[in-house]
Amino acid sequence: EVRAALDATRIAGDVLEMAAGTGWWTERLAATAEHLTALDASPETLAIARGRLQAAGLDARVSFVPADLFAWRPDRIYDAVFFGFWLSHVPDERLDAFLATVADALRSDGTVFWVDNRHEPTATAADQPLPEGDNPIMTRRLNDGRTFQIVKRFRSADEYENAFAEHGIDLTVRETATYFQYGVGCKR
Repeated sequence: EVRAALDATRIAGDVLEMAAGTGWWTERLAATAEHLTALDASPETLAIARGRLQAAGLDARVSFVPADLFAWRPDRIYDAVFFGFWLSHVPDERLDAFLATVADALRSDGTVFWVDNRHEPTATAADQPLPEGDNPIMTRRLNDGRTFQIVKRFRSADEYENAFAEHGIDLTVRETATYFQYGVGCKR
């Protein structure tokens, strides 16, 4: 459902992907973009993404840029902005500034598309319960035994639609039957 919604959005032109990670979505975006700028704070994950795009023959269309999304500022305007599984990791106190950056990067009538997890207890391991209520902190345990405290903030469709609207982006949020929430919008 989410892939079909992204395909129906017809993202093209000069596209910005924020929090590109290992390139799962990057590959799909590069297939329709004239040029794609893929940002991520981790050079290691960008290297994996680069390899994925090379294998698909799409790497010539992509610039991989290591960047802290909370400090990065656009040096040009993009036709579309995409981020996958990032918004739930943005603390409340940083959401407004992050959305201001998204709006600054997006041309008028430009498209924004994002996908993330919705609060679904069956989507995680039994020993890694999702945060409840106002607590946005979750403990993640890796297979090697290490644990990390992460932000995992679930927001309602109304919260997202109102937050994006404050930055001049009209957004519609949808949820799949179980695990995903996604938003499609246009900058006024």
